[in-house]
Amino acid sequence: MTTMPNQSVSNPRKRPAAPIPAGSDPSRPLAGERRDADRHHVRTASADQGPWPDLDRLIHERLRLGIVSALAVNQTMTFNDLRNLLGTTDGNLSVHARRLEEAGYVRCRKSFDGRVPRTDFDLTEVGRKALEDYLGAMEALIARTRRPA
Repeated sequence: MTTMPNQSVSNPRKRPAAPIPAGSDPSRPLAGERRDADRHHVRTASADQGPWPDLDRLIHERLRLGIVSALAVNQTMTFNDLRNLLGTTDGNLSVHARRLEEAGYVRCRKSFDGRVPRTDFDLTEVGRKALEDYLGAMEALIARTRRPA
């Protein structure tokens, strides 16, 4: 197929992008949403239901929630145990565990078992409190959703 220099060729396998509402800025929060960078929380409000509970966005991500949940029921877990339990890659687990460690939610201890490196994780008190707060917020959200309108 021959095209002119300023003419684009569309890819038939590529889906068109979803339309962005006029005047919206994707980098800004949605209506009623506030981002709090210090605590990783997003609080939303609805005119008819009042404020929604705080959700810790750091824990809300699927793999991070899996990490803190696994550590909440196990005193300590090795990197390999967590990776196998969550069915993820070394790199993915490493990145998400580091984010949780930087926030003070998990503690990472590196050692050697003979000549083999070993990485152990456990949940800190800050992480346990954050998980309890997150679960409470989710329970409140579920209860609100189940209420008849």
